[in-house]
Amino acid sequence: MNNESLLTPRMPPQARDTVSIAEINAVSWPAIIAGATGAAALSLILLILGTGLGLSSISPWVDQGASAGALATSTILWITLTQIAAAGMGGYLAGRLRTRWSDTHSDEVYFRDTAHGFLAWALATLVTAGVLTSAISGILGAGAKAGATLSAGAANATAAGQPSTPGGDRSTDAVNPNVYIVDRLFRREPGSPDTAAMIDGDQSLVVTQVKRMVANGLASETMPPDDLKYAAQLISQRTGLSQADAEKRVTGGFAQIQSRMKRAETSAREATDKARKASAYATLWLFVSLLVGAFSASLAATYGGRRRDLF
Repeated sequence: MNNESLLTPRMPPQARDTVSIAEINAVSWPAIIAGATGAAALSLILLILGTGLGLSSISPWVDQGASAGALATSTILWITLTQIAAAGMGGYLAGRLRTRWSDTHSDEVYFRDTAHGFLAWALATLVTAGVLTSAISGILGAGAKAGATLSAGAANATAAGQPSTPGGDRSTDAVNPNVYIVDRLFRREPGSPDTAAMIDGDQSLVVTQVKRMVANGLASETMPPDDLKYAAQLISQRTGLSQADAEKRVTGGFAQIQSRMKRAETSAREATDKARKASAYATLWLFVSLLVGAFSASLAATYGGRRRDLF
């Protein structure tokens, strides 16, 4: 008989079958899928509950409801709690429902249980992200979209004297503060003669013409001298002011519109910057909460695996 065969211990056929089965079933995908399904379902339920609690805590009225800071803090805490609870439950199910690994070292069992919990968390995260992609992108991009909308609205609101299209809606002129400033340029002083009746041309067309000149001046950040002189002439004919006083009125109104436009632009930039910071903070805290969820799932899977081996 060969000496090597004498030195090599023989393994019973039943033990060899047990080892091969244990190696084949090193990953229990049914347990992982079951844990991921439970984690995704619980995460969705807690997300809906958190949304309802958040909406009930805010109010459009002043000094009522939760403040923005309190709402942001509670949202972060709720997302973290959701990850801990959902991922923990998914990891525990993955560890408890896995197959028994016979004749496997305890360190290897611990590693496999940890891997099962992590895989259950990863699968649940991918499923949740796939189902709620639009909702998550809406939450993270809400601040940026709000800032962009505010910037566009401010730009439209500060665009001086945009004329209404024929047959279009003139209601925008009623809320545009710059149109009000242009209209003030045509006010007559008390007691001045009514010279507008002697001037040919529609008053609205003249005002629209001045609006265009002011808008062109705002685009170039200065009003051309010929436009200033011509606008002053139109105002002088219809208000009875002298040419010099009319030019002063146009210059003052133009400066007022420029100041209003700069303030609106500054406010829009500040709002956009706040929205950018809020989106960045939300993304970072979401990253932290996902890491906490991965750790919770892995830890719970090891506990579930130990309970599985006791029975």
